[in-house]
Amino acid sequence: MILNETFALFDGVVIPKLGLGSWRIDDAAVSHVVRDAAAIGYRHFDTAQAYENERGVGEGLRASGIPRDNLFVTTKLVAESKRYADAKNRIDGSLQALGFDHIDLMLIHSPQPWTEFREGGDFDAGNLEAWRALEEAQQAGKIRAIGVSNFERADLDNILRHGSVKPAVNQVLAHVGNTPFDLIDYCREQDVLIEAYSPVAHGAALQHPVLVELAARYGVGVAQLCIRYCLQLGLLPLPKSTNADHMRSNAAVDFEIGEDDMAMLTGLSDAIDYGEASAFPVFGKSRQTAGSNAAA
Repeated sequence: MILNETFALFDGVVIPKLGLGSWRIDDAAVSHVVRDAAAIGYRHFDTAQAYENERGVGEGLRASGIPRDNLFVTTKLVAESKRYADAKNRIDGSLQALGFDHIDLMLIHSPQPWTEFREGGDFDAGNLEAWRALEEAQQAGKIRAIGVSNFERADLDNILRHGSVKPAVNQVLAHVGNTPFDLIDYCREQDVLIEAYSPVAHGAALQHPVLVELAARYGVGVAQLCIRYCLQLGLLPLPKSTNADHMRSNAAVDFEIGEDDMAMLTGLSDAIDYGEASAFPVFGKSRQTAGSNAAA
């Protein structure tokens, strides 16, 4: 069962191969959601300072009764935090909000503040300041592994060249029809694990006719097909759901997509219209275009 399978990061930290995303789940509701997921068998939970639900995630996990050492918790430093002192304070803030003595994985949420995402600003120095705060927190035992999110090759190279510890993870938008293969290959060369957020394209993939037909041939749901696609590429998918039945279904991916079908899916270039999910209010911009590499 996929919930029992793991990846090993370059530094030996073991991370479950499937996680539960929590973007856009309110703090008041997320405690119940993560308790349900833990009861089903999920052990990997992803949150972020920008989601404003770290408190609820921590509360739900403590209430689950699962020993802390059996859980893997990821959070993210807000994208606008590009000063060492600010990042250091915010790391401690996440520990306090979650109610834990350590975080398993902490990421820089974006190489640029969301209001300036992909607009050409130079934040290399600021990212190194934030990275230094993460490195020191890791050395102090506050964080087990550190990484990045939404980083392109140039952003990664800045950390790889000037940081003392390389990123263990790069969490990016990746799904059928929008898979950054060049970045994936580069991260693999650097032994950086790619996590795939929004593996079902914010839910928009569920209506894609090619995926609907293929999923029916395999006797699975479209979400299961999309999650399996990521796993077969060696990615770690982070599907989000508040529904316990959907959580169970998302974890029922012990099937294999055939070689020809994988080739077709990797070559699928149809832009998926995210519809209402194109609006990302968490991130300071009112709307992103479909296929944009900005999300959870």
